[in-house]
Amino acid sequence: MNDPGAHEIPLQGGDGTDGVVRVGDTVRRPMGPHSELVHRLLNQLEEADVDCVPRFLGIDEQGREVLSWIEGEVAGRPWPEWVADPERATSVARLLRRLDDALAQIGLPDDTAVRSWLSGAPEPVGPVASFLGHRDVTPENTVFRDGRAVALLGFDLVSPSSRVDEVVNLLLWWAGWMAPEDRSLVFADVEPGERGRLLVDAYGLSQEEKEWVVPVSISAAQQSWHWLKHRAEDLGGGWRRMWDEGAGDRIRRREQWIVSEQDALRRALLEEIREPHADDEQRDGGSTAVPTE
Repeated sequence: MNDPGAHEIPLQGGDGTDGVVRVGDTVRRPMGPHSELVHRLLNQLEEADVDCVPRFLGIDEQGREVLSWIEGEVAGRPWPEWVADPERATSVARLLRRLDDALAQIGLPDDTAVRSWLSGAPEPVGPVASFLGHRDVTPENTVFRDGRAVALLGFDLVSPSSRVDEVVNLLLWWAGWMAPEDRSLVFADVEPGERGRLLVDAYGLSQEEKEWVVPVSISAAQQSWHWLKHRAEDLGGGWRRMWDEGAGDRIRRREQWIVSEQDALRRALLEEIREPHADDEQRDGGSTAVPTE
């Protein structure tokens, strides 16, 4: 599957993946413990005519997985200002919902156990996992065309998930659900609760599922810290680099921030916006602002 004359163009991989290159209309990535599961899932999505993910094309002579190249715009670092654009963010939420609908139809493979928590980590909370979720919907893993999200890349962290798990990951990257000092500058004017409500509604969580978003966000941070530490110690590479660069500390600060803001975040997600009444307008001097309960 290698063309001896093909030119390899290095690509910015995910935080935990090095050695990703483009060769013509394909992407070559190193194999890992997750690869067999990811390849099987991508093949199932292709059979289901899901067009918002790469196609798995095989293994090259260097033992790298070969994926189809998807043309479009992907954020680099530092993130461009458009990452904070609400219309772009809602298009990501709708794309993730479309992918998750397809993943839910596939369900969990019989030989895939729901991941247990690591020793020392609190027991995770939330709805029972029912499908293999993406769980890494970062700007670097999202392809845009004409300002709209059209594809998701980077399935390295695919794992048994619920819809709430997927939305919690979405809010981390597209609504700034992390400690203020760790947010990208492009999120300086984004209010996390309001943006969270926008994305949760765009994805289409049920009222019952919305109740889980904040507690699962806290739990996800706790689990992430332990899993990152485990991967840094056992796998090294990009995981070790992330740990050494302070990713574990950022995760801890995220957990502390969500805990401190949990009541406000919950209200932002759950309170219904009601239509203005005549009494409201009279009391507010004729203002047409829509109040919240």
